[in-house]
Amino acid sequence: MNEKFLNQIINGNSYELIKQLPDKSVDLIVTDPPYELANKTVSKGFFSTHLNNLYEDFANANVMGGLQSEMLDEFMRVMKKPNIYIWCNKKQIPEYLNYFVVDHKCSFEIMVWIKSNPMPLYGRNYLNDKEFCLYFRKGIPLTTTYDTGKTYWITQTNKVDKQKYGHPTVKPEFIIDMLIKNSSKEGDVILDCFLGSGTTAACAKKLKRTYIGFELNQEFTQRAIERINLIN
Repeated sequence: MNEKFLNQIINGNSYELIKQLPDKSVDLIVTDPPYELANKTVSKGFFSTHLNNLYEDFANANVMGGLQSEMLDEFMRVMKKPNIYIWCNKKQIPEYLNYFVVDHKCSFEIMVWIKSNPMPLYGRNYLNDKEFCLYFRKGIPLTTTYDTGKTYWITQTNKVDKQKYGHPTVKPEFIIDMLIKNSSKEGDVILDCFLGSGTTAACAKKLKRTYIGFELNQEFTQRAIERINLIN
């Protein structure tokens, strides 16, 4: 492994940066790539204004449009053994299951972050009150306990974290902590190619893992670096 990547957060295109990582050099991937969302405008009204602002925040943060399939091949290439947590929305579940389970024969788990106070209903649709985290592994033992082996978490929307770190899709730190503890050990290399505000890297550092983070947005990259620097 090139030392320039270890315990570093790098601003750039992850599709190009990951090509510089050696084969079988990463112990665990924990990542939150763009969801498959269409940028749209909804009809006028109090709540629709908030929704349109949310779509605008997503677009500005480059968290829409899905994940290009070539990145899945790169994930498989750099992992020592398949060992990956990947956040997604429901539209992406079939693609990821087909790739990791059908094509690569991985074991899988579907985890759900349930939000107890979702945005109000728009039209005759189900609420957008959950996000999915898919876990794929092959030949990797887990170190779960009764407390850390849960496959769902119920919390309110993490408005405080969004305001604190300035990222519209930041995930709760306690969840990322748990995933890293369950599927890696101290000293392991943890990769996040869509680092955002730096949650994966921050959790990895606190848990004495080695982190590698890629982030396209320069502003988020700087925030992530500042966040990491505050961890002793």
